[in-house]
Amino acid sequence: MELASKYNPVEVEGKNYQFWLKHNLFKSIPDNREPYTIIIPPPNVTGVLHMGHMLNNTIQDILVRRARMLGKNACWVPGTDHASIATEAKVVSKLASEGILKKDITRDKFLKHAWNWTHQYGGVILEQLKKLGASCDWDRTCFTMDELRSKSVIKVFCDLYEKGLIYRGVRMVNWDPKALTAISDEEVIHKEVNGKLYYIKYKIEGEDGHIVVATTRPETIFGDVAVCINPNDEKTAALKGKKVIVPIINRVVPIIEDDYVDVEFGTGFLKVTPAHDINDYLLGEKYHLEAIDILNDDGTLNAYTLQYEGMDRFDARKQIEKDLSDANLLEKTEPYTNKVGFSERTDVPIEPKLSMQWFLKMQELAKPALKAVMDDTVRFHPAKFKNIYRYWIENIKDWNISRQLWWGHRIPVYYLPQGGFVVAQSKEEAYQKALKIIDYSLSIDELQQDEDCLDTWFSSWLWPVSVFDGINNPNNEDINYYYPTQVLVTAPEIIFFWVARMIMAGYEYRKEACFYDVYFTGIVRDKSGRKMSKSLGNSPDPVELMDKYGADGVRMGMLLTSPAGNDLPFDESLCEQGRNFNNKIWNAFRLVKGWNVDNETAQPVASQVAIQWFNSLLNKTIIETADLFEKYRLSEALMMLYKLFWDEFSSWYLEIIKPAYQQPVDQTTYLATLHFFDSLLKILHPFMPFITEELWQALEPRKEGESIMLQMIPQTEIPDNVVLDNFEKIKEIITEIRSIRLQKNIPNKERLNLQIKGEHPSEFNPVIIKLCNLNTIDRVQENEDNAVSFLVGTTEYAVPLDNLINVEDEIKKIETEIIYYEQFLSTVLKKLSNEKFVANAKPEVVTMERKKQSDAEFKLKSLNETLGKLKNNS
Repeated sequence: MELASKYNPVEVEGKNYQFWLKHNLFKSIPDNREPYTIIIPPPNVTGVLHMGHMLNNTIQDILVRRARMLGKNACWVPGTDHASIATEAKVVSKLASEGILKKDITRDKFLKHAWNWTHQYGGVILEQLKKLGASCDWDRTCFTMDELRSKSVIKVFCDLYEKGLIYRGVRMVNWDPKALTAISDEEVIHKEVNGKLYYIKYKIEGEDGHIVVATTRPETIFGDVAVCINPNDEKTAALKGKKVIVPIINRVVPIIEDDYVDVEFGTGFLKVTPAHDINDYLLGEKYHLEAIDILNDDGTLNAYTLQYEGMDRFDARKQIEKDLSDANLLEKTEPYTNKVGFSERTDVPIEPKLSMQWFLKMQELAKPALKAVMDDTVRFHPAKFKNIYRYWIENIKDWNISRQLWWGHRIPVYYLPQGGFVVAQSKEEAYQKALKIIDYSLSIDELQQDEDCLDTWFSSWLWPVSVFDGINNPNNEDINYYYPTQVLVTAPEIIFFWVARMIMAGYEYRKEACFYDVYFTGIVRDKSGRKMSKSLGNSPDPVELMDKYGADGVRMGMLLTSPAGNDLPFDESLCEQGRNFNNKIWNAFRLVKGWNVDNETAQPVASQVAIQWFNSLLNKTIIETADLFEKYRLSEALMMLYKLFWDEFSSWYLEIIKPAYQQPVDQTTYLATLHFFDSLLKILHPFMPFITEELWQALEPRKEGESIMLQMIPQTEIPDNVVLDNFEKIKEIITEIRSIRLQKNIPNKERLNLQIKGEHPSEFNPVIIKLCNLNTIDRVQENEDNAVSFLVGTTEYAVPLDNLINVEDEIKKIETEIIYYEQFLSTVLKKLSNEKFVANAKPEVVTMERKKQSDAEFKLKSLNETLGKLKNNS
């Protein structure tokens, strides 16, 4: 197989991905092997790939590919999410651009448009994942609104209702005025907003005086039904039992008393608006106060607000401020910074609003989910997220599962014409249920299904079970084989939305956790530390990155600085580093395959030694990377392999065994090197699937459909640590000799000699001789007069320079060096003579200073000896 002179990712990646698909290499069916299952966090069906997806799916693919190479039956299930709010917003926007308003068309017509949109734009992101190299079983692709998943969602709603866990009621919810739907607490992002604190005068009924109430939302005064004071506040005690008049609306409201009021905040008077503040709502319930909703669903003011009806809430706020001021009812305003809840999806301020909604009781569902994480049945990586998880679970609230949307799973509740409702999986079933509980005639068409949809997360929380049809067919072969899944790779910001709820659903419907490990990725940030986003314009297009650097290059760039749970400071230069590594592998392979092999040539001793050393190092690295994988420290594993190939294999091993110019390599060394290359490609494959497949195919002739991805990770032997330790010393010796050549301007073609005083692993001498171009290596009692010496460990090495240097120039250089080291030693000794430093510094710091002292003293001794000899001989 002829390899191109330069690595071309576009050609290699497209060809090899089609090869994998053609031979069904990603496909998984239950068998007698150990399963290894990952479910993809389903991206929005109409979404496109962003940097977060790149990181998340690269990690998943690495884990899945490695599992295959460990002999496991790896199954990576892909899919997409219907994303109710986001998708409906896009469809509404598209219709508006065509002059069509949602309110002017029927639900069925709107859903037809939504499905058309989904079919037109859906699946793009899955195709982009293929470009990344994602080895998903594409035959298993799921969609949260496909037939099986939809059936699962409806069945679970009915089941939980029958268990008494789902109920309907009027509650204070987070209302998104742009999406026109309630959203959960977890979908609210709190941001600091610079606003105002308005000090408004409320006249006291029957008196000339007034009180002052401070508020950040003056438009809500139209919903005021009381003013509350703290019964223990002396400042307000004189007002107990009195009434005040709400300005503009002129509503007379009572002054009530409750410990809830903070006597230190504001004026001591709290306006009570039960329909627009959760704490006011609780006061309203406690004191049986009316709740007056002054907002329309779209955030405009309604008829309760008199002349402000129809105005946007923020425009009305400005006008009300002016009108209060004109009427001398505004004492003052002050700048005020407070945290305001914003909708995660639409980025508009949410409104607390009383609304009839469906809720799921969470307390009982949460108990096994909390225990599973705290006792490490489900392990978090990194573990720091356990405490965040525990706090949320221990303070969990009922889940508002209804959304005022049309795109999604319609709530399976059917209302009867004379009141009441039935819950059923279909209208036909609902009709049969209804007939059993009513005493009047009823046609099926008279049943009216609830208009709302279920929260998108109500389908996502079932994902580990529903992708294997475990809700509808709880004992089918797939669910019994693939469940529980092995690991979930996700972002920590959806730990409550999704991770916690999936664990709950797993225990509710399978009586066990849905996965064993959760790997939390970090947030991808730019070089300035900002989160990458389209709105900031700081996020590169992942597809363009792959076109520029190759998928393997980008995968490596993403992984190099992304330890679990820590943010990724992304820099495009990392992808360039990844591409350079691809080129390094490609060129090293072409170098080796380009050698002429001679069966008759004897194997050099240096090559024998190099093979022994690199074999131990390879085994050690395979063992250590396996341990890192167990701990989900993937970045460290990749860096270890990067250094193994670039530094050890290319820079040392190949340099040692490389035949002389136009000379052949012996067959034993050549075959050993190909074997090493085979092992290196296999351990690199999970990280860099495309180039490793291409080169593995070129390593030797392969059978049709044979692939590196189905090969086993190399078996390991016990590494020889003595050989490894000794070779590190040899590296130091070679580096020192090369440094002497450089400093003394001695050409590489000039052969040198090496003298040794002390212990030395002589079996590596052939390596030193070859890489340093030496004549001899001799043990001596004393170094020659004109030798330059250095220390490796406790052994002294010296390189005699003979007539290779200018003695006068060398004397000047050495004298300069002596001055430097004397000053350096003086500084170190000053530190060590300071009793406070020695007593208070960390032991390792003191040890380091003592080493600096001994190294400097040896260097000075060596320099002075060399100087003396040079002067004597000059």
